[in-house]
Amino acid sequence: MEVCPCSTPRFAVQVVRSRWFMVFACLLIMSASGATYIFSIYSKDIKTTLGYNQQTLNTLSFFKDLGANVWILSGLINEVTPPWVVLIIGSVMNLFVYLMIYLAITCRIVAPKVWMMCLYMFIGSNSQSFANTGVIVTCVKNFLESRGIVIGLLKGFLGLSGVIFTQLYLAIYGNDSKSLVLLIAWLPAVVSIVFVNTVCIMPYTSSQARNTKLFYDFLYISIGLAVFLLIMTIVQKFAEFSHSAYAIGAFVLTLILFLPLVVVIKEEVKTLIQTNKLFETPPTITIEEPSTIPNPLPTPSPSPSPKPKPNSSSKLTSCITNMFKPPAMGDDYSILQALVSIDMMILFFATICGVGGTLTVIDNLGQIGQSLRYPAKSINTFVSLISIWNYAGRVTAGYVSEIVLTKYKFPRPLALTLVLVLSCVGHLLIAFGVPQSLYLVTVIIGFTFGAQWPLLFAIISELFGLKYYSTLSDMYWRAML
Repeated sequence: MEVCPCSTPRFAVQVVRSRWFMVFACLLIMSASGATYIFSIYSKDIKTTLGYNQQTLNTLSFFKDLGANVWILSGLINEVTPPWVVLIIGSVMNLFVYLMIYLAITCRIVAPKVWMMCLYMFIGSNSQSFANTGVIVTCVKNFLESRGIVIGLLKGFLGLSGVIFTQLYLAIYGNDSKSLVLLIAWLPAVVSIVFVNTVCIMPYTSSQARNTKLFYDFLYISIGLAVFLLIMTIVQKFAEFSHSAYAIGAFVLTLILFLPLVVVIKEEVKTLIQTNKLFETPPTITIEEPSTIPNPLPTPSPSPSPKPKPNSSSKLTSCITNMFKPPAMGDDYSILQALVSIDMMILFFATICGVGGTLTVIDNLGQIGQSLRYPAKSINTFVSLISIWNYAGRVTAGYVSEIVLTKYKFPRPLALTLVLVLSCVGHLLIAFGVPQSLYLVTVIIGFTFGAQWPLLFAIISELFGLKYYSTLSDMYWRAML
């Protein structure tokens, strides 16, 4: 009886070691890396249990945002170590810090001082930047020809992670928001450690580089996931769910999250069949007659004269000179060359206006709704749906920018400009207080906020190369603060 090669351990190893399985692993890691988006759910427990006022809670929120955006440490570590080191460091930091916060709000340890809670919030949110850095930089290097699509897809799953966490904690722990902190502690750590050996730089051929069909399969799955989460969010606002109903919803959510694995296995089966066909065709062997002309003896090259070693002052002068003499656009810049370039300064200014402006609206959406006299239920729905529009912007910008760049040579900086212009429409609607405009504002601001991230990450790699991409992208977000 002939055994199907797809059911052998060798095929399982082939699947696990493939580039596409690495993408599946990265999608799961990003799906569990958005704890900073749901701080508002468990912040009230921190406030009541530890006796904080609103000003102290705002201070904790500031350190949370600070840690989430300061990625310089993870970038530097990723430059000199393989990705698994970055993932393990982030997992340990995440598990320790959020476990301490959980023990504090459940009164199982002595209440920490405010400065210690600020430190916990900073380290906890910064730990998720380790997962972001290890995943995004590795995927960009593995899929250089599809960097916009890759970044958009990964950032899209990250944008949905807040809603994913909410659905899972309701199914596992019920409506116990303190237990949500426990879920944030162990789930990202477990996911990162399970796939710690999967996320790595992999060599690939030119034919493999042109295969982008699977990315569109992943896109369709992510759209289905977003639609499912959208429906669940809306229905839960207007209907009472039992614990079993939440459990069924979480089960369906888990199935959708693992659907990309089916796509990966299907692709590897196709690869295995093609490989077996190549082995079935007997190779043609040609024998060449050895040449009778003797090879000439190599002439000894003159020994080079020893060069004098440059002193420290000449090294410093050379470093400063090279800093202002960057290579051609797209080649590998040094870190200093990129930081002082006019392109980085323009990106920096655009990010302040774009990301800073839209993030301000998102953080104050509740107050804006109250000032415009919207009902509380509508305001909560606006806040919940921001994640969905955020996802839509990230995925759309990643995929569409890659398509128009490949087919029509439409540059990504121009696409970023159009996104910023669209965000201005949302700001104007708020400024003029147009009646019933907050629905449209939520769509525009959420979409444009998400769309900027894949464009900015891709532009940095296109302008300054990949040699120091990890550090440059991380230092860029730190400079933005």
